[in-house]
Amino acid sequence: MPQLINRNSEGVFIISATPFKENGELDLYSTDSLVDFYLNSGVSGMTILGIMGEAQKLTADESLTFASHIISRVSGCIPIVVGVSSASLDNMRRLSHSVMDAGASGVMVAPMPGLVTEAKLDQYYKLVCKELGPEVPICLQDYPQTTGVQFSVETIIKLTTENEQIVMLKHEDWPGLTKLSRVRAETDTSSIPRVSILVGNAALFLPQELQRGADGAMTGFAYPEMLVKVVDLHKAGQADLAEDLFDAYLPMVRYEQQLGLGLAIRKEILLRRGVLRSPKVRSPGPSLTELDHTELTRLMDRLETKLRELQ
Repeated sequence: MPQLINRNSEGVFIISATPFKENGELDLYSTDSLVDFYLNSGVSGMTILGIMGEAQKLTADESLTFASHIISRVSGCIPIVVGVSSASLDNMRRLSHSVMDAGASGVMVAPMPGLVTEAKLDQYYKLVCKELGPEVPICLQDYPQTTGVQFSVETIIKLTTENEQIVMLKHEDWPGLTKLSRVRAETDTSSIPRVSILVGNAALFLPQELQRGADGAMTGFAYPEMLVKVVDLHKAGQADLAEDLFDAYLPMVRYEQQLGLGLAIRKEILLRRGVLRSPKVRSPGPSLTELDHTELTRLMDRLETKLRELQ
């Protein structure tokens, strides 16, 4: 049986890239090496078919093929969350049930554009929960920079309280530290259930988010071992050491955060680290210039120097 996500899920759920060959086809060989790389990095879980996974560029058959391949490769070692957001509830249900049958641990659902009131969000997620069924745990994705939909703290608490299967929040609002603090402080009470909070935004604010009560990270940084170590150090009560390590990686975290180019940078790093055979971003997508490559080389070299100094 898969390890289902729950209200106490924690650690690093790495968001996986989707490897492609140079001709744009799925690269399942690189998918295997990518899974092994993530597992060897010590991640607690994986999230696939998200925005970073270029899910919108995959056909329904490709999405299921990729998800099933990942789930098989992981073989129950860690939980797998699958992004199933869709304008069609029928499509969402089909993909959700297919991946859960294959051994997924839960699904991630972002709101449809245009849900601009609490009433609309409430109605939408009630429909989603009914459509997917109570046996499918849901991670609620709060990413207004991409969806254009704002969740208030009150709406998040209402949704996670009234819908038992919404057990996890992927927090990516920005600025969002006060929001995160409130969700943590106002849940897990006698009347309001706890909700797992994993944070995104390329880990740009990870130390502060952990200090404010996040349970871990759900992002796709190309050095997942850093995310794991920072979360572990913080959990062990060594917040300063965690932040020192994070600071060494911060220029790379920031460089990856470039809107529109970040995925190409991450895939290039994964190529250079021997994980992918190609940094291909499926068309239409960005690619690095010669100067970008030069900058990245310098950043990677500087990172190695800083890590040696920390030892």
